[in-house]
Amino acid sequence: MSGIREITRKPFERIGSHSHIRGLGLKDFKALPVADGFVGQIEAREAAGLIVAMVKAGKMAGRAILLAGPPGTGKTAIALGIAKELGEDVPFVMLAGSEIYSEERKKTEILQEALRKAMGVRIHEMRKIYQGVVDEFQPKLVRNPYNPYQQLPESAKLTLRTKKEKKSFEVGQQVAMNFINQNITPGDVVMIDAETGRVTRMGRAQESTVKHYDIEPERLVDVPDGPILTEKEFVYTMTLADLDEMQARRSGFGLFGLLFSTATEKEIDPEIRKQVDQAVREMVEEGRAEIIPGVLFIDESHMLDIEAYSFLNRAMESELAPIIILASNRGITKIRGTDIRSPHGLPLDLLDRVLIINTKPYSKEEIYEIIKIRAAEEGAKLDEEAHKRLTEIGVEASLRYSVQLLGPAVELAKKRNPSDVVITVEDIETARRLFADVKQSVKYVQEQEKAFMLDYSVERSD
Repeated sequence: MSGIREITRKPFERIGSHSHIRGLGLKDFKALPVADGFVGQIEAREAAGLIVAMVKAGKMAGRAILLAGPPGTGKTAIALGIAKELGEDVPFVMLAGSEIYSEERKKTEILQEALRKAMGVRIHEMRKIYQGVVDEFQPKLVRNPYNPYQQLPESAKLTLRTKKEKKSFEVGQQVAMNFINQNITPGDVVMIDAETGRVTRMGRAQESTVKHYDIEPERLVDVPDGPILTEKEFVYTMTLADLDEMQARRSGFGLFGLLFSTATEKEIDPEIRKQVDQAVREMVEEGRAEIIPGVLFIDESHMLDIEAYSFLNRAMESELAPIIILASNRGITKIRGTDIRSPHGLPLDLLDRVLIINTKPYSKEEIYEIIKIRAAEEGAKLDEEAHKRLTEIGVEASLRYSVQLLGPAVELAKKRNPSDVVITVEDIETARRLFADVKQSVKYVQEQEKAFMLDYSVERSD
């Protein structure tokens, strides 16, 4: 044997709570019972489908959405499903209501940044490039000023060829270094940005007769057709927050900033945002960019205070505002920062401007299907009795608790039989005995109340 073997690496995977969501699972605005990772919530998904249609028709300006329902009823999944239905490159930004409270930044700044992260800009840019097959590459080497035993390319002679023409160029140090670092040799097809000098190796020309004895197979590409110096359209998507940061860095390159700036600013100057907005408007009017409204999902929205709600109320009116989706599992509760009680903790003037979608608890049959989907997503095998037991636990305790038991149960099954990992009822019961649900934990606290430390910050009323 030659001692050469292929090494296969398993790609990094992180199984999140909603990694199984692919969309809303709709067909002609009707929700399928099980589709795109969803089970049940028929009315809520159909309402979300209408929201998607309204967004695509440009009829959601000045409005927001509120997902209201008990914990574990799929509010986050529906928000993510809406973003998936809107498109692959639609930004989806998730924020918890409690995240806006910081000692270093203002609440409105955190919300403003989140809003702008959820606004995408698809930019179409025409750039001049040199393209072709490398026929000749001869670098001119000079001694490294910092290491006399090492040589560096000062420049290079480069000959490129397409199907229509052939030209020779003298290129600078940056292009020559790019060629050497990427190990580009005659017969490779390259693309060079005329402005930045960035070199991209496209692959090996199919007509090339240069022999290579690489273990890895070469990527063969066609020889470019047309002139060597040409214009090509590049399309890429950025967010308004990305453009804000780029503009802030550019503005800080003045002499004063270079001499006296010691750290990155924690907040973006409003003037910089105005400049970015104006530049984006001009690009859209010239046809060089498109606005992609994304989704800003604020979970636990009842944690926002009256000032944050006031800011969001005004932000909805902006022409560069994303789709704002709030989620709350509270009923009638106080609006934070006031003594006013209101449905879901939202001010009444904001409630008048939101479309409310209610999510409902899952039935036993739906919990069974959800556990089946989650087990498949996590690569866990369940025997039928274990599947039924997890369903019963989901009904008795909560769906989230039964799904959380899958992870420990898999590890227990591995220890019991590493060659054939199948979760059994025994694994489920062992995991349940080791990890308490909310009701069991509350009962334990009540039984052991005297052993726990008292919280003197909470007023006791006996």
